[in-house]
Order: sequence, then C-alpha cells, then structure tokens
Amino acid sequence: MGHPNRRDLGLLVLRVGTGAVLAAHGTQKLLGWFGGGGIEGTTKAMEAMGFRPGRESAVAAGLGEAGGGVLLALGLATPAAGAAAAGAMAGAVAVHAPAGFFAQGGGYEYPAFLGFVAAAIGVTGAGRYSVDHATGHALDRPWVVATAFLGTAVAAAAVVGRRAEAQSAAEPDPEEA
Repeated sequence: MGHPNRRDLGLLVLRVGTGAVLAAHGTQKLLGWFGGGGIEGTTKAMEAMGFRPGRESAVAAGLGEAGGGVLLALGLATPAAGAAAAGAMAGAVAVHAPAGFFAQGGGYEYPAFLGFVAAAIGVTGAGRYSVDHATGHALDRPWVVATAFLGTAVAAAAVVGRRAEAQSAAEPDPEEA
C-alpha cells in the first residue's frame, strides 16, 4: 500500500464527510430518520413544492441523496454516485433559488455546495482508499463519468423544467386580476 498519500487521504475525508451528510439527509426523506418526514411526509412536501408525481419525486430525491451519499462515502461507482447526488441537489437548488443565495434567508447556498462537492468527487474519482480502487476501477471509467453526468443533467433539467412549467401554469395571470 505504501506510505499514505495526502491527496488520497484528503479525498477519503471529503468523500466520507460529504457522503455521510447526503446519506443522513436522504434517510430523512426515505425512512423518517433524524427527524425527517419519511416517504409520506416527503411525498406531501414534494407535491407542495410543485414536483409531480410527489411519491416518485420523493423516492428519487431520497435515493439520490442516501444512495449517492453511501456510495460516495465508500468510494464505489464514484462517478454515478456523484452524479446522482448532484442531480438531487439540482432539484433542491431550484426550490431554494427564489429566496436568493444565502442559506440564512432560505437560499440555495447549502444544496449548491453539496451538489458541487458531489460532482467534483464524481469527476475526480475516489482516490486510493476506496472500493473503486480495490476493484480496479471497474465502475470508475471515463465512459461511466460521461454517461452518469449526461444522464443526470438531462433528468435534472427535465424534472426542474417540468416543475417550473407547472408553477407558472398555476400562477394567476396578472392581466386577468
């Protein structure tokens, strides 16, 4: 194994920390852990935020966060894990964007940060201290990076776009008032 490499140790710390935060957040949605609403509460919240269908949106967001977080922490299928988590955070950014940037005002600062970190890890790779490294990077190939991020970008754009269309259709026309 050789002497510890600071870059690989740094990636390990970043992966495990970010993955744990994402996994905890996702299990709030899916299982109601850590004071979360579970799938039923998250379904209602997703519908209130304009995501349709609510249950499928709740499951997708929860799996993107929890599943992506666990995989990031392990360093397994790192490109797909980073892409999934970043895609889930794109939805959260869309929800918080009207409140501006900073989290203290309800803005998108926090989900944007988590999304960027997850994406950066997915693109960079997990490093030496990871399951990907132990398996010879079988699930961490250049084509996996491209496929995962392209697929996630298309899916996130579709979901966020559909939500925006539904919200604009639901708003009253100011000329009719």
